[in-house]
Amino acid sequence: MKKKFIIAGLLFATFGMTKMNAQINFGDKAIGAVQKGVTAFTLTNADAAALSKEAVAKMDTENEVAGPNDGYTLRLNRVFGKHSTGEGYTLNYKVYKVKDVNAFATADGSVRVFAGLMDIMDDNELLAVIGHEIGHVANNDSRDAMRAAYQKEALIDGASSQSAKIAAVTDSQLGKIGSALIDSKHSRKQESEADLFAYNFLKKNGYNVNAEESAFRILAKMSEGAEASFIERMMSSHPDSKQRAEDAKKRAEKDGLYKPYVQQKIVNTAPVTTSTKKTTTTTKKKTTTTKKK
Repeated sequence: MKKKFIIAGLLFATFGMTKMNAQINFGDKAIGAVQKGVTAFTLTNADAAALSKEAVAKMDTENEVAGPNDGYTLRLNRVFGKHSTGEGYTLNYKVYKVKDVNAFATADGSVRVFAGLMDIMDDNELLAVIGHEIGHVANNDSRDAMRAAYQKEALIDGASSQSAKIAAVTDSQLGKIGSALIDSKHSRKQESEADLFAYNFLKKNGYNVNAEESAFRILAKMSEGAEASFIERMMSSHPDSKQRAEDAKKRAEKDGLYKPYVQQKIVNTAPVTTSTKKTTTTTKKKTTTTKKK
């Protein structure tokens, strides 16, 4: 299977060195969601959320999700748990035990972070990435990506673009919607706005805003590696990572907050619990018998 972009709300690009495991496979439930009067051109937030929810639920069954006691989950809970609700959004989040460097968010507020990303970014950098994803949800970019995919793919086979509603959507059409979502890219403007949202998210919550620049520097360095040509091709609609790092640096300088970022220790393992055995010491009482004379 060729490497592909993940569903609406993609962070930057898929930088994994292995083949992409996460994918969408729309099932019968998604067919029902589309048949309930979802329109091509008036796709509401609720419509996009319903379709996204079904897509992510399917993805969750097809990828290894870190369990509640997994080190990755514990770290994400610690770092991000308190930020799962905000002004106008509620997020649910999980970790995919996938080595690819990625994260995505969808119109229903689902955030999925790949283990590969958590392996190379510390807590502040990770929050910068997730802040970017929240930006896509808050700015309705994820809804727009769903609308574009539905509009393009559900109307391909015989359905007139003048139709107000689609009476039925076939498995084939849903497959095309899924492919369009996987291949979807946000515009440069949307990406820049999400970057700004991430910076403001860090600043508002008292985190080190310089972590955003650092996160982009990491991605830029990866783009110089073995897969540079692949990444350059896939990133054609996105601002350059080096430029985005510079933009983040300028924002911090303008606020008087800039300082070269030093990456902190990354820990994705669950704490080791040691069981201590209670040692009972039995002292024998020495009895002295005095012989009667």
